[in-house]
Amino acid sequence: MQTKSALMPLALLAGLVIQPANLQAQAWPQKPIMFVVPFAPGGGTDAFARPLAAQLDNQLGQRVMIENKAGAGGTLGASYASKQPADGYTFLIGAAHHTIAPSIYPKLDYDIEKDFVAVIMLAQPPHVVSVNPDKIQAKTLKEFIAYTQNNQVNYGSAGAGTTHHLAGEFFNSMTKTKLNHVPYRGAGPLMQDLLAGHVPMAFDGLGTSGPQIASGKLRGLAITAQKRVPALPDVPTSAEAGLPGFEFSTWYGILAKKGTPQEAIDRMIKEVKLAMALPMIKAAWERNGSEVPNVSGAEYAKVVSADVARWRKVVTEAGIKLEQ
Repeated sequence: MQTKSALMPLALLAGLVIQPANLQAQAWPQKPIMFVVPFAPGGGTDAFARPLAAQLDNQLGQRVMIENKAGAGGTLGASYASKQPADGYTFLIGAAHHTIAPSIYPKLDYDIEKDFVAVIMLAQPPHVVSVNPDKIQAKTLKEFIAYTQNNQVNYGSAGAGTTHHLAGEFFNSMTKTKLNHVPYRGAGPLMQDLLAGHVPMAFDGLGTSGPQIASGKLRGLAITAQKRVPALPDVPTSAEAGLPGFEFSTWYGILAKKGTPQEAIDRMIKEVKLAMALPMIKAAWERNGSEVPNVSGAEYAKVVSADVARWRKVVTEAGIKLEQ
């Protein structure tokens, strides 16, 4: 029989073996995490990023903070994120806009495919044709198209090269209208001017326009999706409104700088999936016109690459030029 003194070294050895494994498992996160949102506060990106960040605070035991870096259709924020350390503590809340940017901005100092790793998609809401009812009297999409034939109309966007912008160009192409593009530094500032009537209409994301349409401050003429959304059951789809084929959506997701530890990426995917499975998060997403997507890792990377190629073709064929 071994004596107590003989067993003690074995116990100490076991502790030395187990302790590093525990420390390794708990290595990330050890400090606050930053989500870089490349648009001004109050926009569609914020509508999804902020509730998620608040929930991740609880799950991770560390602060998940939002840093808004607006400008140039989201490219300034992406540029900023690309220059942060690849240590797992700074993530970019990217959007479909960032897959348009390579085709429309001639001199980006980052590459969305080469400098970032796709982590997980957060949401994929459609757009809605939103008008200020005090400025645009049309109550249907057909009436609005007829109105544009004899009137000069501006439309606002979250910035040049965003899906808001491309939706307007797509609309011009399909309807032979000549709406004038007015870019803003994000959907938040756009919404302020849309509500004030400084710009009369927008092809806005449901995350920002949805609540304003529900309250009657804006009028929704059409949802750019194949089916109506529960948050706005009275707003028809584009096809129902008389413009079949005018379907448009954006996506938001988490991107990490290339070289970020895989441990941090895997844990982020796991925690985000847990958060988005919660009823309160699902309800918030539904209010903003999006279901919870199940796209992460390599599958999400394929979406990014495919969209870069798709938008390059659209921009080239449409002859869209960046407004300097």
